[in-house]
Amino acid sequence: METPRNRQRPYQAMAMGYVFLLASFFLLFPAVPSVPGQATDVLTYHNDNGRTGQNLNEEILSPANVNTTHFGKLWVLKADGLVDAQPLYAAGVSIPLKGVRNVVFIATEHDGVYAYDADSTNLFWHVSMLGTNEVTSDDRGCSQVTPEIGITATPVIDRQLGPNGTIFVVAMSKQVTNSTTIYFQRLHALDLATGTNRLPAVTIAAQYPGTGDDRVGTNVVFDPSQYKERCGLLLLGGVIYTAWASHCDIRPYTGWIMGYDEHTLAQTSVLNITPNGNEAAIWMSGDGLAADAASNIYFLAGNGTFDTTLTTNGFPIQNDYGNAFIKLSTTSNQLAVADYFNMFNTVSESGADTDLGSGGALVLPDMLDGQGHIRQLAVGAGKDSNLYLVDRSNMGRFNLTNDIAIYEELDGVLPGGIWAMPAYFNGTLYYGSVGYYLQAFPFQGAQLTNSTSHTAITFAYPGTTPAISANGNSNGIVWATENTSPAVLHAYASTNLAREYYNSTQAAGGRDSFGSGNKFITPTIASARVYVGTTTGVGVLGLLDQSTLTPLQVWRDNHFGNPSNVGAGANTASPAGDNIPNLIKYALGLNPALPATAAQLPSGGIQPDGGTNYLTLTVNRAAQPSDITYIVEVSSNLLAGWVSGPPNTVTLTNTATQLIVRDTTPVPAATERFIRLRVTNP
Repeated sequence: METPRNRQRPYQAMAMGYVFLLASFFLLFPAVPSVPGQATDVLTYHNDNGRTGQNLNEEILSPANVNTTHFGKLWVLKADGLVDAQPLYAAGVSIPLKGVRNVVFIATEHDGVYAYDADSTNLFWHVSMLGTNEVTSDDRGCSQVTPEIGITATPVIDRQLGPNGTIFVVAMSKQVTNSTTIYFQRLHALDLATGTNRLPAVTIAAQYPGTGDDRVGTNVVFDPSQYKERCGLLLLGGVIYTAWASHCDIRPYTGWIMGYDEHTLAQTSVLNITPNGNEAAIWMSGDGLAADAASNIYFLAGNGTFDTTLTTNGFPIQNDYGNAFIKLSTTSNQLAVADYFNMFNTVSESGADTDLGSGGALVLPDMLDGQGHIRQLAVGAGKDSNLYLVDRSNMGRFNLTNDIAIYEELDGVLPGGIWAMPAYFNGTLYYGSVGYYLQAFPFQGAQLTNSTSHTAITFAYPGTTPAISANGNSNGIVWATENTSPAVLHAYASTNLAREYYNSTQAAGGRDSFGSGNKFITPTIASARVYVGTTTGVGVLGLLDQSTLTPLQVWRDNHFGNPSNVGAGANTASPAGDNIPNLIKYALGLNPALPATAAQLPSGGIQPDGGTNYLTLTVNRAAQPSDITYIVEVSSNLLAGWVSGPPNTVTLTNTATQLIVRDTTPVPAATERFIRLRVTNP
């Protein structure tokens, strides 16, 4: 038998359930890790760098409870301007003087950034991106973003950077002195927990060799008054990438992409995709630059100069890529065009303003084609009603007479054109074009098929950008909003869009009305809530009652304000700071906010039986929850060889309030002997 020692022996928490140890007489508790970043987080536009729009870790919302009986508006989070950026979500942020909280982040066109409690209406912090004597930009004579331009692009969050994580924001402003107006574009890095600047903001400036619009000498120059950051920010390999949109088609402007080191905000690279031409702004209806696992970037350029005379390698001879589907390499953090696709009629499309730039690029997961080959694909669409599927290793480039080099093209399947972003889930692509239905396009053998289902309603301008919630591959829900007043949130079956689970107009008396629609917003689904940006804030929808929750989820909801396994309410969290996980406190009927006393915890001892001594574990509990399994295990090796049940253990008592289990190996028969309680929640 191991000699008892009057100290704990901590070990790293293993997979779910290994939560208590007893060595001889002494309980050993696992170290409860505090790891920034959780699977439920939404830290970038459309959930991931592929821009798939899918949250596969939604364990609460399901077809069983997303209906007017159980689901609806909870509250509205107020903001100081239009919310054009997608709300972001981070679970388990340590807020000073508030503890560990789940947080939703809101950015506005009034240059405000808000951090709200995701589970209430409590505001943790609000900061302005305006400098001294500055105001937000006017709309620059363009009605696309009006009446003011501040923060248009969806920020991006790095949970690992800095003591609390960092949120990166691009903001536009101006300073008027007498009759002189100076415009600014700045990149900010804010502490996730406090909103304070982690680094001094950097003013966006750039030049690039060329003879195109806004040329000064041998370079084209970035004029901050002529652009707005509309695309969601991309964090890739430690670099923040920005892409720049024009104000309507008001020249002079060209197509800019820039990279900034997230640690210093120093500029790492600049690329212009029409350096010897004009236009080709990058806006994509608010979509973010997409990226693959090899750190390549994908996007759709707007109408602009495209050189139909090509090099021997098939690239535009003057490096002008207007109206193209573009792939960039980022080797050594330097931006360069690696490949592209452009339509045979690209010049006439640009001239008629029926370009690709109104849609976004989506990087698809690897697929097997009909011959068993792995295909790496990306998809995009714009104003011409066609759907373009490209092979990321050979995008097709340009041919004057046809598009036969592209991997797949579905013509005319998106009537009205695309001013939105698709979503992908479980082998199906979802697109919502202007004045048409939200459609589902399944993949078969890495090829898109025609639409197999669509919604009963059509979506007026700008169509709709769907988002997905699911628990793995199950409980898939397609969420979509209508840009109306009031806005309408819809929830559809992922397997059949004709089946609507819920919409926010169904409840009587306008119960679920959450504000006026905002044209390019996409819903954010995280931890049992749906967040939708409006013209004055963010509507928050979720469960209205606990009747569809498990007992453990009800316990979390009562103690932490959210039924999900996240943040302070996570199974492995210890909000009381006593290193005892929530799951154990639930199993024992304890308050998770209070430190547990020794008398409340399982106790061990040696019990004689017929002259032989055995390790015994006694577990006292307030009640026995129906969704918890208690397993007492024994081993002669602290790290392995754990076994339970006959013939290894014998249960002496098992009532609602007490469990006593004895080892069947006599203590003298083993040099070391351990006994532990493992608690699981299926």
